[in-house]
Amino acid sequence: MSITRTSTVPVHPQFLERMSPRAFVPEALSTAQVEQLVEAAHWAPSASNKQPWHFAYALRGDASWEAFSRIPNEANRRWCLNAGALIVLLSDKQASGKHSFDAGCAWGYLALQAHAMGLATHAMGGFSADEAGSVLGLPEHLSAECVIAVGRRGDASTLPDDLREREVPSLRKPLAQVLSAGAVPASITA
Repeated sequence: MSITRTSTVPVHPQFLERMSPRAFVPEALSTAQVEQLVEAAHWAPSASNKQPWHFAYALRGDASWEAFSRIPNEANRRWCLNAGALIVLLSDKQASGKHSFDAGCAWGYLALQAHAMGLATHAMGGFSADEAGSVLGLPEHLSAECVIAVGRRGDASTLPDDLREREVPSLRKPLAQVLSAGAVPASITA
């Protein structure tokens, strides 16, 4: 199945081209590539410039890989362990009341930088916060927000059947369902 994304108003092509695949080529990224991704991410805007994010990573095959591989849940481990790197995005609850919001913006910058580098990313909410805390030795004020698989996009044929079917760009709601001039329509607030 092929899906072509289109927008109703002009936007930069990167927004339509980027997607979150599950198929990755099983080869490690370099430290320099991860540094480039996080360099872009740390330029994201944040409330009062608190920059409440931190990125902890393991490269495929390095000394931390096995421990990091236990953080995603079982369903996500089926595919994410082929990625070149796993990155855990953390936010500092003490820095700002908007720590999760700001960390999410940083994730978006990282995803767009990866796309510009010819890499693919897939952020996962399906992970064990307890395992992340244990593996990373997290203090109480740091919260694991997501795990990000990063690498070169692989062929969908490498995925289990149920995931192969989903390896297409997802569509979005029509703009009219996510934008209102003035008051929010009753259909949205209901």
